Amino acid sequence: MVSLRGLDKSFPVRTGWRQLLRLTAAHDSLPVLCNVTLDVRAGEFFGLLGPNGAGKSTLFRTLATLILPDGGEVTVDGLDVVREAERVRRLVALVGTDERSLFWRATATENLELYATLHGLRGATARARVAGALETVELADTGNRMVGQFSSGMKQRLLIARALLHRPRILLLDEPTRSLDPISARRFRTFLRAELAQRQRCTILLATHNPEEALDLCDRVAVLHLGRLLASGPADELMARYGEQRYRVGVPWTQLPTLQRALRTMGVVPTELTSPSPDRTGRQLAEVIIPAGEAASTSIIRTLLDGELDVLWFERVGLTLADLLERVVRGGGAPNDA
Repeated sequence: MVSLRGLDKSFPVRTGWRQLLRLTAAHDSLPVLCNVTLDVRAGEFFGLLGPNGAGKSTLFRTLATLILPDGGEVTVDGLDVVREAERVRRLVALVGTDERSLFWRATATENLELYATLHGLRGATARARVAGALETVELADTGNRMVGQFSSGMKQRLLIARALLHRPRILLLDEPTRSLDPISARRFRTFLRAELAQRQRCTILLATHNPEEALDLCDRVAVLHLGRLLASGPADELMARYGEQRYRVGVPWTQLPTLQRALRTMGVVPTELTSPSPDRTGRQLAEVIIPAGEAASTSIIRTLLDGELDVLWFERVGLTLADLLERVVRGGGAPNDA
């Protein structure tokens, strides 16, 4: 459905205001995408994982025909994004996090009716599309409310409803949970998987800087850093290769030597030790990070409790983007299965 072969993109960087005033053509360029090659299959939920500045948004805007590539070949359902841009735009919808692109003093229905008109929809057809889009994103009972009264999660759903009006085959979701709180983000991810991926059968590309979001939600994931594709493959394989499981253990500071001896007895070497920190009563606490899988962690917590340690917490440490990037770079990247 989506194919990139050696995609390159750079942007000019002006060196100062004098050069800007002269409108000189001479400039330095900043590479944003460098020889990116990957494929996305029809009906797939594909994750593009990387930090800010990795090139995710530039790649999406290229697929949406908003900017031209400098080199390489980019096709959507066999259509070239440069030579056949108009046909590509009928297949693709880009959804960002720009709530200001909505008209806050208009209702949800009025917002969608305006954009339905821009897509050339009229009369009963437009009304049916608007009603169907609101139903899809579970906002059917809020169509007459002013958008300014919506929560961030509701606005994000309305942005997706707007994108669905022309029935695209491909949705490009550019960090759609960035402005949402953790609970709203979890609900939104459930909606993406259940409604758009499974029921609507859209091909979805999700750009995010959240490893757990990409690895839990997507069928396959590509890791992008400084414009280069470092690794790609099935999410479970990337997680198994790079997502070393770690657990955080907390005990009173006075019991730290006992905890360290117990871990050494089990052959577990802590990777980090925090400075002592007081709790609400002023008691000093210690926290260590240990590497362990799920099976091993069960055995470890049982042994610690049997040793009469006062274990205050034992919780899994989430995989950070920095950890993932460091491990991918250290491991030389994963084979590109696209």
